[in-house]
Amino acid sequence: MSVADNTTVVEGCSDHTSEKGSGSRAAHPGKASRERAPRRTPVLDTFTRARDIFAEDRPFFVAIGKEGVLAALKELDSQLTAAGRDKILSSKTPTDWIGRQVAPGELGLINHGGLPKLLVKPGRYPGFPLRNWWARKWNGTQGISDTVIEHLGLTIVQVSQNQAAVVRDPHNAILVVRHGGFAALAAAGAYRVLAVVDQTHLANAVTDRVTRATLGWTQEVRMASSTGAGRRQEYVVALFLNVPASNCAILQRGDDLELLPAGQHYITDSSVTLRGLFTLGENQIEMPTKDIFTRDQVPVSLTIYLKWQLIEPMKLATHGYSTPYDALRQVTDKAQSVLTQIVAHLDYASMVKQRSLGPDNMDSGGDDASSSSAFIDALRTRAMDDLHLAALEYGIVLKDLAVIDRQFKGEIAATMDKLTTRALQAQVEAANVDRENSNKVKKEEGAFSVAKIRSQALNTQVDADAYKVVAAARAAAQATQIAAEAAAAATRLAARAEAEAVRARAEADAGVQEPFAREVLLRRVDVQRVAAYGERAVFVPVANLAEQAGNALVTGFAAGLGAEKVQQR
Repeated sequence: MSVADNTTVVEGCSDHTSEKGSGSRAAHPGKASRERAPRRTPVLDTFTRARDIFAEDRPFFVAIGKEGVLAALKELDSQLTAAGRDKILSSKTPTDWIGRQVAPGELGLINHGGLPKLLVKPGRYPGFPLRNWWARKWNGTQGISDTVIEHLGLTIVQVSQNQAAVVRDPHNAILVVRHGGFAALAAAGAYRVLAVVDQTHLANAVTDRVTRATLGWTQEVRMASSTGAGRRQEYVVALFLNVPASNCAILQRGDDLELLPAGQHYITDSSVTLRGLFTLGENQIEMPTKDIFTRDQVPVSLTIYLKWQLIEPMKLATHGYSTPYDALRQVTDKAQSVLTQIVAHLDYASMVKQRSLGPDNMDSGGDDASSSSAFIDALRTRAMDDLHLAALEYGIVLKDLAVIDRQFKGEIAATMDKLTTRALQAQVEAANVDRENSNKVKKEEGAFSVAKIRSQALNTQVDADAYKVVAAARAAAQATQIAAEAAAAATRLAARAEAEAVRARAEADAGVQEPFAREVLLRRVDVQRVAAYGERAVFVPVANLAEQAGNALVTGFAAGLGAEKVQQR
């Protein structure tokens, strides 16, 4: 086994039968023992001992290394020269003006009297002088990097990363070349390339016939051989395997088995056969049971849901089963008796109320909870435990078990189904009535909520309008008060200004000392008085002279005020 590239090689070394044992002895399904088979640690080199073809002593066989094809051809040419044989590399010198052209990266192929010759230098090779070509024939060119080059017994094979070349050597032994190549010239016979396989894209997909999951891919390489009397027949000489992750393969040689992990493998040993491909992931399946009678003698058929995982495929193969499904069918036969005993204690009415019985509805309430829980408890304690122990014998771990469906049969079941259907219809009608009443109540509650919200909105609007009126009245009163206060302040300011003006004139009149000026002032007062009261007014003195003088001043002051008002108008 190559650990670096995760590839297993099974070559034809029939004398490597291990006394240690890499697996277990194969048995038949009918002879499956209840005793657990001893677990042995596989010896990986028992079936998978790789055959290093480059380490074997083969004449005129050169491996292609890092230097490339040309270096291998030069080494092969040196071995032929040392053995006294004809060279394969031509010593011709190319020109650049006429002749057969060999482009860079190509090899020119020449038939030199039935022996191979190669032109490795790029250029043109003219057809003269005639002595150089009368025993030679031009066979064209071929790319140096081609995977396979075959020319008159000369074989050049070089494969890429995912390729594997299947080659038959002169002794009809099968060689598989990976990650490299070789150049060889057989002294007797020839190296024939039977196929070049893409190991990541094999031809045949292997699927599980039950779960339809892809288990891996295989591809056979066949060789046609003559069997006499002109007849030819094909034989399988190599088998390639591509096992995806979480899967495995089991090989068999005689009664010994060996487990192959995920990766790319090939088999060339005729004594080793592929036993089968298996998945190590979780799987689930639905399996029907036989008819079981309830307590009131109604036949019922159950469908069991199983969730399982194969952890030891060697045990499964040791018991002779090709798929876990075949082993699980034997396991369910043991569960049949357990289910028969459980269902025999239940009546039709308790089983018809639930469509499925599993861990999801174990806690359901109601009158049927006790019967259903009893069935589930019995199923998961008795049947699950028994099935788990039985599956371990085949290397299978049972992770879940449930009854997902049941089907009643017979006339009794049909009659009781009608009665049950009527009861269920009555329950449905009652549930519909309750639902309608509940909908009406919810509708009225919704209308009441809407009216309540509208009333609250109306109250809010009224409160807002009242607050608006009060705010407007308060604003008007404050405006009137502010206007009155402003008018009073203006009146006070005007009276104060008028008093100041009168006081100023009186002080000015009192300051007049000259008699004539005083007389002019008095006469001015008279004029203003007449202007104030009109020219027809008659002024009569009613007091003494002092009083008359005072009255005259007052009259003059009043006449002045009247004249000013007349001018303003």
